Amino acid sequence: MDPDLTQKSLSFNSARFLISASKLDECPPDHGAEVAFAGRSNAGKSSALNAITANGKLARTSKTPGRTRLINFFSLNREHARLVDLPGYGYAKVSRDMKDDWQQHLGHYLNDRRCLRGLVLVMDIRHPLTDFDQMMVEWCEHNHLPLMILATKADKLKFGQAKTAMLGIAKKLKEYQCVEHLIMFSATSKRGVDECREALTHWLEASEQAPVEDRVGGGVTSPVLSHHRAYGSVPRRFTAGPEAEPSYPASLPETDH
Repeated sequence: MDPDLTQKSLSFNSARFLISASKLDECPPDHGAEVAFAGRSNAGKSSALNAITANGKLARTSKTPGRTRLINFFSLNREHARLVDLPGYGYAKVSRDMKDDWQQHLGHYLNDRRCLRGLVLVMDIRHPLTDFDQMMVEWCEHNHLPLMILATKADKLKFGQAKTAMLGIAKKLKEYQCVEHLIMFSATSKRGVDECREALTHWLEASEQAPVEDRVGGGVTSPVLSHHRAYGSVPRRFTAGPEAEPSYPASLPETDH
């Protein structure tokens, strides 16, 4: 291990494309620390990643939502520290078999990736907490995975409107212990970039990570889990097919950046 990479301060400007994976066994070795970005198509996920890394070409934005089915990994200047761009959920016109296939591989990543330290859920501040967003929040809550929510495109609203929207999101999420950060964000004005970087640094530099079995229902039962199990609302695993809990869509929408 290069000692220079372990001692440097984490710099998001150093982010570089590492590899793309269509399934779990194509991902980089499962050690170190990763933070994954998820969100619906057109929520601004790629633009958020580009703003955080100060690289307008790092995450490619697609003019046709729903086309990209790969999990993209980006290395940082610290050994085995990575950002991960998950396929977005949108409107791809692809076959059912193809859609089911990539949803299955995405589910495997979320359920089984041991080095996953946290999830950044990107949502349009004007259209927050869609069914997909709510499902991801519930999954993180059940699986003890720290969650950061970026309410993007804040520049599209007047500040008073954006503040009201943030208060509404916070009210709906106040019972979820997994939500560690709720950030008003704009890739255009760079609002929230520094706050997001600070939170990401904390996650990526944390010395320990809960074992994956504790994240997928095989470990500790907390009061939060007991509460949700009593109401039967939380899926034990991230599923994209008929096994999904009836409280959520039986299948996830298509993916894209």
